[in-house]
Amino acid sequence: MTFFGARYPIVQAPMAIVQPPSLAAVVSNAGGLGSIAGATLTLDELHAAIAEVRASTEAPFGVNLFAPPYLRDGALEVVLDARPPVLSVTFGMIDPEPFQAAGIAVLATATTSEEASYLAAAGVDAVVAQGAEAGGHRGTFLGSFEDGLVPLDELLDEIDVGVPVVAAGGIVDARDVRRAMELGADGVQVGTAFLFTPECAAPREHLDALGEYDTVVTPAYTGRHMRAARTPLLEELMTGPPPLPFPQQRRVSAERGPLFMGGTGARRAREQSVAELLAELAAGAA
Repeated sequence: MTFFGARYPIVQAPMAIVQPPSLAAVVSNAGGLGSIAGATLTLDELHAAIAEVRASTEAPFGVNLFAPPYLRDGALEVVLDARPPVLSVTFGMIDPEPFQAAGIAVLATATTSEEASYLAAAGVDAVVAQGAEAGGHRGTFLGSFEDGLVPLDELLDEIDVGVPVVAAGGIVDARDVRRAMELGADGVQVGTAFLFTPECAAPREHLDALGEYDTVVTPAYTGRHMRAARTPLLEELMTGPPPLPFPQQRRVSAERGPLFMGGTGARRAREQSVAELLAELAAGAA
């Protein structure tokens, strides 16, 4: 049995700015479902990223985009034209039917059971249940971000939908995968652990920051709630004036210094290859 064509029920979380497109191909070749972080790419860059990954693997892979109003004009057309096996959507929902008609499975992110039910009713092929522990931006699109900070265990217990559920948040090893599956998940999405692989090529300062500082959920850096290392810069921004709307605040903050996104499991993540990480995660799903 495969997971959207992948050998293992393990999705590599799309990590905008940090990951190269090549990471998706490496993950897919190793048996997981690699993801291209396409939301912040220009249309030409998105075209090129999909072509690069397709040339590097015959295994299935996905492309991630933001939902409106953050969606770049023309990005959906690029995906429809390129026809990757999977499209994942964050910050809301798009009409899945044109993509499904083109043979593209559609996944979307939920941070509450209400959002999960909404997405399932909209016709997605799977729901990514993003627990409060997850690194990066929150996918919340119904209700407040505070209400969307539901621990993964609790979220999996609350979600009751008729489509596969992919657990995300704080998952870095086989034990985490096994627990998510025992709680009803059909697969897992892992981001932070892949930061520590050489194939991701994340800057050393990013890995060191996740090892040194606790993580916190705040809109202070980008204007939208996300979980990142609580560095002195982020601490300063959190005590400063209210942030500008996303993504204007992100551009302003970037002039001050980098942001180091990561989940609560960062300190348990080990530096190892993608193949080694996937083998460990797959053991928990066996």
